[in-house]
Amino acid sequence: MKRRDFCVHACQAMSMIAVGTALPGCGGGDSPTGPSGSSGSTLQTVSGSVTNRTVSVTVDAASPLATVGGTALVQSGLGSFLVARISQEAFSALTATCTHEGCTITNVSGQTFICPCHGSQFSTSGSVVKSPATRALTTYATSFTGTTLAITT
Repeated sequence: MKRRDFCVHACQAMSMIAVGTALPGCGGGDSPTGPSGSSGSTLQTVSGSVTNRTVSVTVDAASPLATVGGTALVQSGLGSFLVARISQEAFSALTATCTHEGCTITNVSGQTFICPCHGSQFSTSGSVVKSPATRALTTYATSFTGTTLAITT
């Protein structure tokens, strides 16, 4: 191998190593520990049906929302919602769209929702617990009758 070829290949290899070490800082969603060192666990997904501007969710014994403290990602034709059961009769419903860069929030740790893209954290009331997000999540009115949770958008 000629010296010039060696230098070209060595420079290419070093460039790839440099780029490879910089990439994990971008996005963070592929990191096993998440962008902030704690990505929580993935929210269970529940389907919601839509009538007019209301999303209805069945909350039976098998639902992740069956007990106080339960959380779920509700997916419907009107979008995705973060839902937490905050008491026997009360629920919190928030947009699942992070106010930082629009990623869908899919993780939870205790009663804190975590965006997998950049690590923003939100309380069940929607307020920012940890940046980079600076704006709270949109909240929606809820009502609960029998086994049906209604989220009004």
